[in-house]
Amino acid sequence: MRQTSILSNALLKPSQRGFTIIELMVTLTILAILASVTMPLLKLTLQRNKEVTLTQNLMQLRDAIDDYKQAADDGRIKKELDQSGYPPNLAVLVTGVEDIKDPKKRIIKFLRRIPKDPMRNQDEQRPFEHDWGLRSYHSEADNPQYDDDVYDVYSLSPLTGINGVPYAQW
Repeated sequence: MRQTSILSNALLKPSQRGFTIIELMVTLTILAILASVTMPLLKLTLQRNKEVTLTQNLMQLRDAIDDYKQAADDGRIKKELDQSGYPPNLAVLVTGVEDIKDPKKRIIKFLRRIPKDPMRNQDEQRPFEHDWGLRSYHSEADNPQYDDDVYDVYSLSPLTGINGVPYAQW
């Protein structure tokens, strides 16, 4: 009896084999529901990854600024009495400055490259040091202004993070 049913299935015309339109519609509906649940999670995961990168890049820049200041306070970098000892711009952290205490006058570098701000639109061709907002030493935290040194950096993105805090305040 079992061989008969297998044999009768094999003898069916090609138009009689396959899925019904109802089965296909149910399958497509299930796939659409799964996609609608997965897309917001994927979007949230991508934003969270960008936020982690932003945090790491800000820490890297701030550490380099602090290292520059420490080198200036240690007398390894030439500075005038009226200067704060912070770098004049972000590019100097990459190009470096001469170590005046070193007899060979080697260059001290604080960064290999300036990291990009992952929250900014990277389609434009501009150097990464223009991605960041700069705050001078004498500038207020509430109203950051760049004058003659870089005391802190912040994102120029107008967006707000998952935690509800604007990226510019991170």
